[in-house]
Amino acid sequence: MSEFRLETERLALRSWRAEGLDPFHAICSDPLVMATLGPCMSRAETAALIGRVEAIEREHGHTFWALERLEDSRLIGWCGVTRGRDRPIDGKAEIGWRLASDCWGQGYASEAARASLDWLFANLPDDAAWAIAHTGNHRSRAVMERLGMTYRPEFDFDHPRLAADDPLLRHVAYSLERSARPAR
Repeated sequence: MSEFRLETERLALRSWRAEGLDPFHAICSDPLVMATLGPCMSRAETAALIGRVEAIEREHGHTFWALERLEDSRLIGWCGVTRGRDRPIDGKAEIGWRLASDCWGQGYASEAARASLDWLFANLPDDAAWAIAHTGNHRSRAVMERLGMTYRPEFDFDHPRLAADDPLLRHVAYSLERSARPAR
């Protein structure tokens, strides 16, 4: 399979490469980044996570791709499309992102997520795109709203892979119907 690459004005979403491990581990071990995602990850855990998203790309042709800033070729996170693994979005097209904390507030997440949505609706048959976040992840929820996604309170859920006493247990879901996409 050839390397996937999708460019925006400032970013490239691309297939993962071996040299992505160390910069992505720096992101996944940053307490600011992981505050609403889960515990900081070891290098081995980050490598396993990259391995899982690479396997998803091989199987489905899409994943949470490496996110690179074009101006300096720095890997600043991930963004893309996978199939939801948990209720209420099991099997649905899910967009997601994770960015280095020093890259927050610069519009990168919205830019990359918008490109992911465009790719999803141009290449997959799904009638809607979905995104989930911990209830307190206000930054991600703001990105979802900037994308035109609608909060779906009827789909609020306790994340099934978290313990009942985990402070990140409660999650929200947003969706964007293909027919409701904002004009671009």
